[in-house]
Amino acid sequence: MKRFIQSASAVSAAAFAGEFLIMHKVEAFCPVCTVAAAGGVGLARWLGIDDSVTGLWIGALLVSVTFWTANWMTKKGWSFRGLALLCGLFYVLITVVPLFFIGIMGHPWNTLWGIDKLAVGMIVGAVFFYAAEKLYFFLKKKNAGRAHFPFEKVVLPVVTLLILSGVFYFVTK
Repeated sequence: MKRFIQSASAVSAAAFAGEFLIMHKVEAFCPVCTVAAAGGVGLARWLGIDDSVTGLWIGALLVSVTFWTANWMTKKGWSFRGLALLCGLFYVLITVVPLFFIGIMGHPWNTLWGIDKLAVGMIVGAVFFYAAEKLYFFLKKKNAGRAHFPFEKVVLPVVTLLILSGVFYFVTK
């Protein structure tokens, strides 16, 4: 039975990977992507998660994807001054514009400190996620180029976001 489960999972993993190998075209602004982004925020709202908390994680994701893309482009030889900023602006635009046009962002009653809750969360999440990454590299440099514990690079940003999520939960409650 164990072999059957292992072989079945290997076959399904191969089929899943094969789906990505046969794709020919990517639509960055496709309606499905827009609905999926809005659906994620809508699901978080349905679960009772405040938009500011959701925004923290969206902001962190935007920073992460921005630097992944900039690093990938640099490895491909497409490096120029302001590449990370351009990638960041692109990802913010393809995230914020659909949310604004669908009506999830920009509602006058959904504000914190006079700014849209989702936008506040995205800004704070992006800043603190970036700062946690910089803190990791600073601590690593001070420790002779070694991490203090396994997965420190992952733990610092995630713990920072968890703490901020708790803070924003109580601020908006």
